[in-house]
Amino acid sequence: MKNINNNIKAFLLFTVLLLGVSCETLELDKSKDPFNLSPDQADVEFLFNSIEEDFARQIEGDADYTTLDNWQQGGSTNGDGLSLFGAELTRMYGMNNTNSSGYQTVYQANDSDDEWTNAYSGILANIRIMTPLALAAGKTRHVGIAQFIEAYTMTAMVDFYGDVPYTEAAQGAANLSPKVDSGASIYAAALVLLDNAIENFTNETLSNPSVEVFYNNNYNQWVKAANTLKMKLYLQTRLVDNTAIAKFNEIVAEENYIQDSADDLAYRWAGASASNPDSRHPRYGLNYTPTGAGDYASNWYMGTMNASNDPRIRYYFYRQEPAVPGQEIPANEVDLRCSLQSAPPHYVSGGYTFCSLPDGYWGRDHGDNDGVPPDGLKRTTFGVYPAGGKFDADNFEKVYLDNDPVRGAKGRGITPILLASWVNFMKAEVAMAENNLGLAKAEMLEGISKSINKVMSFGPRDPRYDATFAPTSGQIANFNDSVSSNWDNADLNGKWDILAIQQFIAVFGNGIESYNFYRRTGFPTKLQPNRNPNPGNFVRSLYYPANEVNNNSNITQKANQSVPVFWNTNSSPIAN
Repeated sequence: MKNINNNIKAFLLFTVLLLGVSCETLELDKSKDPFNLSPDQADVEFLFNSIEEDFARQIEGDADYTTLDNWQQGGSTNGDGLSLFGAELTRMYGMNNTNSSGYQTVYQANDSDDEWTNAYSGILANIRIMTPLALAAGKTRHVGIAQFIEAYTMTAMVDFYGDVPYTEAAQGAANLSPKVDSGASIYAAALVLLDNAIENFTNETLSNPSVEVFYNNNYNQWVKAANTLKMKLYLQTRLVDNTAIAKFNEIVAEENYIQDSADDLAYRWAGASASNPDSRHPRYGLNYTPTGAGDYASNWYMGTMNASNDPRIRYYFYRQEPAVPGQEIPANEVDLRCSLQSAPPHYVSGGYTFCSLPDGYWGRDHGDNDGVPPDGLKRTTFGVYPAGGKFDADNFEKVYLDNDPVRGAKGRGITPILLASWVNFMKAEVAMAENNLGLAKAEMLEGISKSINKVMSFGPRDPRYDATFAPTSGQIANFNDSVSSNWDNADLNGKWDILAIQQFIAVFGNGIESYNFYRRTGFPTKLQPNRNPNPGNFVRSLYYPANEVNNNSNITQKANQSVPVFWNTNSSPIAN
């Protein structure tokens, strides 16, 4: 029962939960010691709550590294979660850790130990324990949600690692060295799981989960989410399955998928509490600290948004300083070493931003490993969306001041998983693949509009939100018109670039989506390159975790991280 004990912290998270705009309280059964459950005491509700939270953390990671959960070390990365890897590789977040001199060394095998533990010893093992108990009790809704989570989790593991254990996994002492299954077979199994989940969302049940944090037991929404995940998997395999687009379009024709932002699938972090357990959005917990921000924002990402007057930039990013060395203020080697350096030739020849941005957007270039100066209370960090930080109203206050207890939304953010705006981008990609450029443009613009509306709704979560800095309807219209005009004037590759950049911006907070899109399409082609002019081949899949390779005789480490996953047959060059 080690897997249960390792996840008990998750059970305690649900003392206060935000479900939409309402709050609910879960009274734990104090007749059982939650830290010492025996197999016969395994509780369906406890296990279910753990599975839902661990699912969110598989994407988002953790900030406190407590010994009571599956997230105990971050390797060479600041934090954990599959989203972090994908976000850094696609310039959504800054990729600047000490190993980032080249792609094949930026992530080490021990960087994935926690993600692997959480997926197998957490999510999958607890699903295997809970499912027979839930079925015996007639709790088919619990089973359906677990099937959805298993389908998403295991296909995401394929997306990042390739062939991984599945059919022999989570058997405990009965099989300590499970063999890997092909990524294609895991995808096929996931689609069956989703069909079974839909059945369990619509059949008779004896009871619903007492606390269900995603949709608050709305199973019409769960059915939409399951169909949307099927759409995502079909889109993902369109290069290796000539029937995938037809299957995708069949679901579109049935219209029972996520189309409205009210049906978005996202994990809502309760916020405020930093311990016992930490219920804040992990990116908030790692950046709103007494020493300031722990992450660097991406110069490419912020520069792209700032240059295009993107209405979402004040919600995504919070500036602690009004200017960056080398821009409006003199260069400073202590705060920003590169501000006294010349851009490398490959940056100059490509016309890429180097080192710094105007207007106080203090970040890092892709692959910058100059070291970490004492700039935590100067660098730009996460804003109110989706991390639950501060809205940027040109106040340039520090993220953490001892005499100021108001620190934005205090981590009351979301982990976006499947959003209506993203579905429009999925449909736009399919339209591009079918050479329907008009439909692709329409879907892209609709996705942008939904994204902007959702992001702006987060402003009031910051008690000091200043609506006078919110974008006006005219500014939003100008932005949309600019994207539309650029599309009309672009050739086919240029249109793909525009679609890709807008997709990257709309999926902020979920690097799984941008990483998959980038490998699947090869766009955008104009991403800021690695600082190293010879960074080696792009990371097409991660190393297997060190702990698994050392302890599983049926897993052999990859020769390198250039090995593509089964659906990544795209021959387009990935920019370095």
